[in-house]
Amino acid sequence: MDALDVARWQFGVTTVYHFLFVPLTIGLSVLVAILQTMWHRTGNERYLKLTKFYGKLFLINFAMGVVTGIVQEFQFGMNWSDYSRFVGDIFGAPLAIEALVAFFLESTFIGLWIFGWDRLPKRLHLAAIWAAAIGTNLSAYFILAANSFMQNPVGFRINPESGRAELTDFVAVLTNKVALVTFPHTLAGAFLVAGSLMVTVGLWHVMRNRDSADTGAYRFATKLGSWVVLVSSALVVLTGDIQGKIMTEVQPMKMAAAEGLYTTESPASFSVLTVGSLDGSRELFAIKIPYLLSFLGTGDPNGTVQGINDLQAQYASQYGPGNYAPIIPVTYWSFRFMIAFGLAAAAIALLVLWSQRKDRTPTSKWLLRAGLVMPVLPLLANSFGWIFTEMGRQPWIVFGEMLTRDGVSRSVSLTEVLTSFTAFTLIYAVLAVVEFKLLVRYARAGVPDVTPDDDTDDTDDAERPLAFAY
Repeated sequence: MDALDVARWQFGVTTVYHFLFVPLTIGLSVLVAILQTMWHRTGNERYLKLTKFYGKLFLINFAMGVVTGIVQEFQFGMNWSDYSRFVGDIFGAPLAIEALVAFFLESTFIGLWIFGWDRLPKRLHLAAIWAAAIGTNLSAYFILAANSFMQNPVGFRINPESGRAELTDFVAVLTNKVALVTFPHTLAGAFLVAGSLMVTVGLWHVMRNRDSADTGAYRFATKLGSWVVLVSSALVVLTGDIQGKIMTEVQPMKMAAAEGLYTTESPASFSVLTVGSLDGSRELFAIKIPYLLSFLGTGDPNGTVQGINDLQAQYASQYGPGNYAPIIPVTYWSFRFMIAFGLAAAAIALLVLWSQRKDRTPTSKWLLRAGLVMPVLPLLANSFGWIFTEMGRQPWIVFGEMLTRDGVSRSVSLTEVLTSFTAFTLIYAVLAVVEFKLLVRYARAGVPDVTPDDDTDDTDDAERPLAFAY
């Protein structure tokens, strides 16, 4: 083990951990804005309670996401300075816009939303949560645009004197075909997570507090969350299909690794199960569906999909000697776990809707248990999706331009990387416990009482303390 191995582990752990909070923040921001809009338009107290209830869970998750996200920025200078030096002119632009525009918009209006319940006019207060939600989604786009450059570099040139990549077309970076499809795919996955959490919390209260005056609110939240999960699942499949075709075009090795396809096939079969050799160089046993991979990869049932061995020979000739295939078992199984966990969440949502048909109250303990684990399933699906995306790109840190081994900081020792890796992992473990306990505590507490006080407050408005929603 050397500094490169530990640096990769550290970035992988911190990235996956951070991404546990990102999709929930993205999805909940919009769902909370929708709930508040429903209250604003109807005046129904049920929607106000749900807005404040799920808004509190959103804020807890948002705070944790900010804390863990800051660490991501530090690592580019800590462990990956050579990468930062090579691609900083391009990678820094979307990240700077994300920080200065999107995150500024997001954090500013979240503050106005939190403290503005009793001070801002209702329309302005509603606009604040929508502005925060828009900022959250804009943040995702700029970050994905930066990541998409690593998958499919566009809009740049290599300076022969400095050896650095220099930005030539910022619009090309922002309209990268990989970013344009990855963004809606990521958003759909985010709503899958947020909808699942809404279902879990609502279902628990519906089944455990059947005589509560707020049962109707929880029942509505459960149904809304279930429909969000089902619709977002369909969008994940649709955008994932488009993404697969683009991936076959710009990163054929990743698609081949995802399917354990060792030789070029036309038509190509989709692998239900493939067992390969220990060195990952050939297929030993496989169960396949004919024509399906060709359709998924090219849109043509008879289309050609390149195999791992043929691509390895092509890349060795193009880029020089070396192994250009990712770790096949990781890419193969992470791709399948991503699909399986996402479909499992959709199946539970369908069962929850069925159990509440004609205003019935679900009673199955098995359904409650399935509902309690439901948010974990899309989180795992999202995590395995990112593992597949990043591991499938290896050994490149910028596809076709820079190998991962060339991007690590040369001046950082193994001991230094191990120290920071251990420290971050321990801190993140503590934060995970804090996050989980806070979410469970406030989820159990239920919707708040929103009955206005009858007491007349003659205090001058300038002397009133800021009103906090919670």
